[in-house]
Amino acid sequence: MDDRWLSLKEIAEYLGARRETIYKWIENKNMPGHQIGRNWKFKKEEIDAWVKSGKAAE
Repeated sequence: MDDRWLSLKEIAEYLGARRETIYKWIENKNMPGHQIGRNWKFKKEEIDAWVKSGKAAE
């Protein structure tokens, strides 16, 4: 089940970042995420592409 949605906690662990940092990246650096109600969900493939594109470093 590699294609599942990751939670904010899981994506923070994957990237080695704090949850607060993830929220800042969503707001300021257009980090790809999908808000479902109050929860954020992420696709690992979208995050990998975002990081590789250099947008995370802008």
